[in-house]
Amino acid sequence: MTLTQKFALCIAGTTSLGIGAFILTAPHAFYASYGIALGTDPSLLSELRAPGAGLAAFGAVMLAGSFRPALGHAAFVAAQTVFLAFPAGRVLGILADGIPSHGILGALVLELAIAALCLFAFRQGAEPAATGLSAR
Repeated sequence: MTLTQKFALCIAGTTSLGIGAFILTAPHAFYASYGIALGTDPSLLSELRAPGAGLAAFGAVMLAGSFRPALGHAAFVAAQTVFLAFPAGRVLGILADGIPSHGILGALVLELAIAALCLFAFRQGAEPAATGLSAR
């Protein structure tokens, strides 16, 4: 794996793990940072914590892939799944519901930047044999 690929997976993994862990352990504080008050409904909190755990798990896979080249392909797929799916959902939300807060728009920009970084790092021809991403 190249240094750029490791860097991209570290950035993606740290971001995903950190945000997922924050949502999982402190959903009120996380969403308050976007100006969203959650309340105390256990069902709502469960529905927020569950994807937070998934996001954290994907982040752990990304980080593992940055240190273990054998996991590089899985880490790349995890990074692209997270950092393309979240922006796609946000854009759909903008089209369906209108413009969200500046904090959420900032998250959209960050997610797109990380997706672009990963696509750049793992572009075709960037040592595909080392990444396990060669054409088959």
